[in-house]
Amino acid sequence: MGTHRQALRTTAVGAVSATLIAGGVLGLAPTAQAAQNSVRFVDITGDGGTVLGANVVTPAGADGTRRYPLIVLPTSWSLPQFEYLAQARKLADSGYVVLTYNVRGFWQSGGEIEVAGPPDTADASKVIDWALANTPADPEHVGMAGVSYGAGISLLAAAHDKRIKAVAALSGWADLTGSIYSGRTQHVQAAALLDGTATVTGRESPELRQVFDDFYASNLAKEPDLLAWGKKRSAATYLDQLNENHPAVMMANAWGDTIFPANQYADFYARLTGPKRLELRPGDHATPELTGLFGLPNDVWSDTERWFDHYLKGTDNGIDREQPVRLKSRTTGGYEGYPDWKSVTATRRKIALAGSTTIHANVDSGADGGVIFLSSILDQVAQLPPVTSVPLLPRRWAAVWQSEKYTSAQQVRGTASLHTTLTPTEESGTLIAYLYDVGPLGFGKLVTHAPYTWHGRTPGQSFDVDLDLFSTAYDVPAGHRLALVVDTVDPLYIEHNPSGAQLTFSSPADDPSYVSVPLREQ
Repeated sequence: MGTHRQALRTTAVGAVSATLIAGGVLGLAPTAQAAQNSVRFVDITGDGGTVLGANVVTPAGADGTRRYPLIVLPTSWSLPQFEYLAQARKLADSGYVVLTYNVRGFWQSGGEIEVAGPPDTADASKVIDWALANTPADPEHVGMAGVSYGAGISLLAAAHDKRIKAVAALSGWADLTGSIYSGRTQHVQAAALLDGTATVTGRESPELRQVFDDFYASNLAKEPDLLAWGKKRSAATYLDQLNENHPAVMMANAWGDTIFPANQYADFYARLTGPKRLELRPGDHATPELTGLFGLPNDVWSDTERWFDHYLKGTDNGIDREQPVRLKSRTTGGYEGYPDWKSVTATRRKIALAGSTTIHANVDSGADGGVIFLSSILDQVAQLPPVTSVPLLPRRWAAVWQSEKYTSAQQVRGTASLHTTLTPTEESGTLIAYLYDVGPLGFGKLVTHAPYTWHGRTPGQSFDVDLDLFSTAYDVPAGHRLALVVDTVDPLYIEHNPSGAQLTFSSPADDPSYVSVPLREQ
């Protein structure tokens, strides 16, 4: 495991190098025009005296005689403070005071990485305090936004600081544990990317180093501590506080986000009671927002500005009257509107998983969720998700069920779910369920998937498995089938199958097995 982990971290370090080069490019244009855009680089004292590197962009001609709405932008994980300068300049031109700061533990800011812990939440409030005291910001009209790490911190800050009236959380998380430990399975490539980039650009605290080490080591004795650590850093934990504060919350994410899957955002969104909006698009982690960071036209950032215009400025731009759930299909590229998340999955069709099938563990069958970033980006830009030949999948290591050929296109929308009866030969194990769109030649394009791990089961004794696959929007053409494939190894995850383990899937008459597929009404 140590060699595997080091290889993943090395890959992550290489990935961040490219990201940082891009980040440098992001900063050039805004900095070159700093004089006309009133950019100031400042140091702000955060929680406990930690110094945070920041920059402030004010509207042209601001002379202190009037107040402007304030937008605070915490940086993404591992990115420097000029990450948002292109968008900050646009927002300032629209009449906002914009303050971007580097979160503690990274780059110019002091302290150690807290992973959106209480010091990070307190820092956000300190930054707002500073902005209200040192800029022409209006204390009655404060918003926060961010991509990834900045999104998570923004949601948490809004739950703890009543001054925050509007939030745009882009490619973030509401449930940290449900993101990188979904199905009780370690998302090892996601963790290695975060770990590797933090090693290059920041200062990990001893607590964070221990969390990563326990995570990689599958230390079950530490699982309660890991769950508590993640819960403290999840906006879902503070949902009641957030609803009581009643900020307007816009959330956006990508269908193929390999760090923060769309499911956890959708579940959280459904429980918010204030003004809210959910946008889901093709792509991987933070890729839908990327062009906007270069100052190029971008739907996510355009909607973010419209959101703030309405809820901070009071502009009647109609965003509050639009369908609040806005989805973009991975296949058609068109936008669809829904009144709520429940309506997305209102119509479902079951595919029976009949018979009894036994597979052997510890060998990758060839069915995989892809490679972090690369696979979902290919799907985003070229509609090329991971592909496998379903007829050639070795049945010794993969269980396969297929639907009949569809006579019309099937528009999969929302969260497919698996229900089956499993009998393992060992007390612990991992399975990964994949849903494929299978064409006439047997090649299957990945629609969605999810991992599932169990511990402490009695060998030879059956139990029910209920697993939600990652939410998606995908159109299956007429003449194609859907196939459910289950195997036990995927490079995205740490698996827990002992040597020689076997898994038997059955479908008892009184409790039949199935995969339930959510379909859009046509």
